[in-house]
Amino acid sequence: MKKPVIAIDGYSSTGKSSISKIIAEKLGIVHLDTGALYRGITWFALQNCLDKEGEIDLNKLFNSLQSIKLEFKREDDELVLYVNEINVSKEIRTAEVSDHVSLIAKQKEVRDFLLETQRSIARNEGVIMDGRDIGTVVLPTADFKFFLTASIEERTKRRYEELLSLGLPADRNQVKENLIERDRIDSEREISPLKKADDAIEIDNSNLTKSQTIEAILYHLKKINDFY
Repeated sequence: MKKPVIAIDGYSSTGKSSISKIIAEKLGIVHLDTGALYRGITWFALQNCLDKEGEIDLNKLFNSLQSIKLEFKREDDELVLYVNEINVSKEIRTAEVSDHVSLIAKQKEVRDFLLETQRSIARNEGVIMDGRDIGTVVLPTADFKFFLTASIEERTKRRYEELLSLGLPADRNQVKENLIERDRIDSEREISPLKKADDAIEIDNSNLTKSQTIEAILYHLKKINDFY
């Protein structure tokens, strides 16, 4: 039986990546965290592509894209991102990267650079991919599409607790402001804006636990086609 291609889009801190990872394990398919890819490029830009004022020089980044090697490696049953052989799984979750990732993610050159990488994985095997434009742009013919949303208060709580669990400094108000601004940028950008695909199933998990959200997605998968 052909393994399914599943697209999960939605807002920051709705649990897209961690939920997708667990579903991938249950279905025996690959999970690709596209958000980590954009964060990886953002981290690279902050390390290598700053101008004299300390801002990201986009042209310098565009000229450097072909020198960026992005790779997921399995460590202790976790897929962690390496950028040019450097484990950046913790670094890409910092507030600095969060403050700049929307700028990087809306650049056509960056999105084009990552698009074929993402599609080639889906062509080769069953995959669950999460992001903001998976169901609308990256995998418009995905077998299943979901869109996750939650209240800004709940997403702020989740993001704040995630940062603390990683041992990173965090201010709750700054986290909330960052999420609101990122929502605005992601939804209003000209290239591949964040939006729900017409045929996606929307799930508001403001009052759902991670396990309950996973069960809701698996319920829809089983209802539509018995994949597991």
